[in-house]
Amino acid sequence: EVQLVESGGGLVQPGGSLRLSCAASGFTFGSYDMSWVRQAPGKGPEWVSAINSGGGSTYYADSVKGRFTISRDNAKNTLYLQMNSLKPEDTAVYYCATETGADSYWGQGTQVTVSS
Repeated sequence: EVQLVESGGGLVQPGGSLRLSCAASGFTFGSYDMSWVRQAPGKGPEWVSAINSGGGSTYYADSVKGRFTISRDNAKNTLYLQMNSLKPEDTAVYYCATETGADSYWGQGTQVTVSS
């Protein structure tokens, strides 16, 4: 059974930093591309960032480029999102996600709130 468990969210002031983690199990983590997606209150899901299976290629939404860094540790089956210079508009539930064949999987999400 594929499981994705996010952690590391919380309340942070504007300009602050957080590091999200996503622990993966139930599939061969190192063989699949991974993504972070967020959903702000009252809005639809927004793709944030992606990384290829080997970690050598990364992609970012314009809204987070230069502030967020995606990475992965295939030995630990873990995906990360380092978030710096956080803004109130970054407030959302953050999900890690992957697709294995015809199926897509999301974790339960972790809440990030940026507020003074």
